[in-house]
Amino acid sequence: MTTCSTPPSVITTRNVALEGLLEGGRTKAPKPMKTGTTIAGVVCKDGVVLGADTRATSSEVVADKMCAKIHYIAPNIYCCGAGTAADTEKTTDLLSSNLTIFSMDSGRNPRVVMAANILQDMLFRYRGQIGAHLILGGVDCTGSHLYTVGPYGDIDKVTYLAMGSGDLAALGILEDRFKPNMELEEAKELVRDAIHSGIMSDLGSGNNIDICVITKQGVDYLRPYQESEFKDKRQMRYKYHPGTTPILTEKIVPLQMEVVQETVQRMDTA
Repeated sequence: MTTCSTPPSVITTRNVALEGLLEGGRTKAPKPMKTGTTIAGVVCKDGVVLGADTRATSSEVVADKMCAKIHYIAPNIYCCGAGTAADTEKTTDLLSSNLTIFSMDSGRNPRVVMAANILQDMLFRYRGQIGAHLILGGVDCTGSHLYTVGPYGDIDKVTYLAMGSGDLAALGILEDRFKPNMELEEAKELVRDAIHSGIMSDLGSGNNIDICVITKQGVDYLRPYQESEFKDKRQMRYKYHPGTTPILTEKIVPLQMEVVQETVQRMDTA
C-alpha cells in the first residue's frame, strides 16, 4: 500500500488556514452537501450483475434525472459509483486509462483484482478527500469477482453488496433473496428489486434503473433497464403578468463607454 507524501497534520493546518481566510472576507466556507444514490452488485452463476439508479442530487435539488452511475473500466470490468459525482467519474476515468495502457502493452484484458488494487492505492493516497464509494465488478480468467472500495482505500471482496444513501433498504432485499450460483435472469431481477427498494425508501435515489451484466461472452449494458413509474405531466401553462412579483429596490448604474478604433495591418510575408 502506498503512503501519502503530505502528512495529515499539514493537510489539517492548510484547511484551517483556508477557512480563516474565507471567514475574514465576503466569501463563506463551503459546507458539506448531501448526496443520494443506490447502487448494488451480485455475483451469479454466469457472471456479475451491477445496478444503479439515475438520480443525481445537490442537497435537496435534483440536479440530473438521467445520470449514468455505472462506469466503463475495461471490456470485462465495470464500476458503480456513489458519493460525489465528479469524484467518481474522474476516478474511474483515470483507472480506465491506466488499464487501457496495460491492455495495449500486454495484449490481454486486465484482472479485476488489479483494478481493485489500483483504486485502493489511489484513494488511500488522498485520505478520504475523494468522495468515491465504488462497487467494482468484472469477469476475468480466474472467474467472477465483486469488490467494494471505500473513499479511504478500504477494500473487501463480496458476493453481493449495496452502497449509497439507499443501501439499507437495498441490502434488506439482497440478504433475503440472495443465494449462491443464481441464474442470470434471477440475478438481474434481484438487483432491479434491490435498486427499486432503495428508490422507494430514499429521497436522494430515484428515476430509472440501469443494469450492467458482465459475463465471459461480453457485456450487456441495459440503460434504462426499467423506467420510472412516476412521471408527472404539466397540467396547465403558467404565465405571470408583469408586476406580479414586486420590485423591492432598483438601482441604475450608467456605463461609461470608450470608443476604440481598430486597425488591421497585413504582415509582409515576401
